[in-house]
Parts: sequence; structure tokens; C-alpha cells
Amino acid sequence: MLGAQESRGYLGTMTRSRRTGWSILVALVLGASAFLGLTSASAAPRASVRYDALGDSYASGYGVEPYDGPCGRSQSAYPVQLDGRMKVDLDDFVACAGATTGTLVSGNQLAALDSNTDLVTVQIGGNDIGWSSAVAACLGGSDAQCAGSLTVARTKITDVLPGRLDSVYGQIAAAAPRARVLVVGYPRLFSPTYGAYLLASPAEQQALNDGADLLRNVLAAAAARHGFDFVDVTKRFDDHGVNAPVPWVLGPFSRAPFHPNADGYEAYTAAVTAAIHPSQLR
Repeated sequence: MLGAQESRGYLGTMTRSRRTGWSILVALVLGASAFLGLTSASAAPRASVRYDALGDSYASGYGVEPYDGPCGRSQSAYPVQLDGRMKVDLDDFVACAGATTGTLVSGNQLAALDSNTDLVTVQIGGNDIGWSSAVAACLGGSDAQCAGSLTVARTKITDVLPGRLDSVYGQIAAAAPRARVLVVGYPRLFSPTYGAYLLASPAEQQALNDGADLLRNVLAAAAARHGFDFVDVTKRFDDHGVNAPVPWVLGPFSRAPFHPNADGYEAYTAAVTAAIHPSQLR
């Protein structure tokens, strides 16, 4: 039997133990509630990503018919294929075949952008440098004509294009201040290991590919200056040039010479999809 004093001490100890137990239980319940609330909040569905696509024929999907209008916009274009992936919602698809850095602006592509734009892709610059003339000279002209056209194109890439890109990229940043911008590059067109193609020797094909690499580097550097990300497709198109056994580029006698075919646009879609990183979008 416990004495009165011992009984009171025992009961006090039990009361404190129960109180402590209840405190722990309440804390656990509250903590669990907070955790569940946090989990619920973090699991809330993310709003759709408002996406606008700017650029030239490579961005419009030119090369894979049918087209929607004179800009050569195709359902095979990577902006269309991106629509619906990772909650990406293609809002304005304004890329247009033949566009240059200047006509992207004068043609009012920038009107697609505003403060609600979350994601922008822009592919521009290929028509500013006379690249098609260099390719034509190397495929159908003399060695001297090929070399001369390549020199002209390379000079435009290094001396003219950076300033033009800075101008248009600055306007994109101002028109869509909250957006993540992806600058999309161009592929190498040839696979020299498969020998001569028309009048272009393997060495001339390699020179053209080196020019494409120079263009890639200038585009990537301009993107970095403006805080944009660059989507490089060079490795994806390796061994899929116009003269490869499985080409992803249309030949010179097609309706859209040296543009991606359906497989090529799927490769573009994969490259852009891999670069989006939804966690980096607002």
C-alpha cells in the first residue's frame, strides 16, 4: 500500500506522463497535418505553360506538307509536336518560311509575345547569311565558286549576324520579360564519310559542316549574352545528312531543299523537349 504522500507523488507522475504523452500525440498529429498540407500543396497541378514559337522555315516545319498558309507551317513542326507535352500549351505559332532577323520583327512575330508568355522558342539567322547560296555553289559550281561562297557566308556569320541577333533577342526579352527563351540551332547538312555528293567533294562537305558549326557557335554565344538557353541539334543529326543512308534532311531536288524531313522534325522535337526542364518555368 502507498502512503498518502507517495500516492500523490505517484498520481502526479502519472498525470505528468499522460500530459507529456498527449503533448507528443498532439504534436505528431499537427505535424502530420502540416506535412499532409505541404504534400497536398506541392502536389497541386501546375498551370499550363503558355508557349509562343518564332522563327523561320525550320521552325515552321517547312518541308513536310501539307502547309497551313503561305508561311509553310506544318503539323510536323516541333512547336506543334510540343503542344500538350509537359503541360505546354502552344499559344501563338508565328514562325514563317523565309524569315530573317529583320523580317521576324517587321513581319510582326513579336506581337505574339507578352508578359503572360512562359516559354519562347526562336530559330532565326540561317537566312541572314546567304547559306543557301554557299550550298548551291558547292553542289553545282567549281571549287573556286564553292570556296568563295563559303568565305562570304562565314564573314556574314562572324561580322554581321551577332549584331542582328543581339537586336532581335533584346526585343524578345523586352516583349516577354517573364519567359524562358530557347534559341534553336541548325544541323549539319552533310555526311562526308559517304563520299562525294553531286559536285561537292567530301572536303567541301566538311567545309560546309564547319560553317554550320560556326553558325551554331555564334547563335549559342548570342543566346548566352541574353540569358537564353541554346538547343544544339548537331549530335542528333550525326550520320543523318542529306547523303547518308538514312537522311533526316531533304535533298536538293525536293520541294524544300535542305530542310528536315519528318524524321528530322521528330529529332528537333526531342531536342527541344529535353531542353525545356519544366521546373525552370514559372
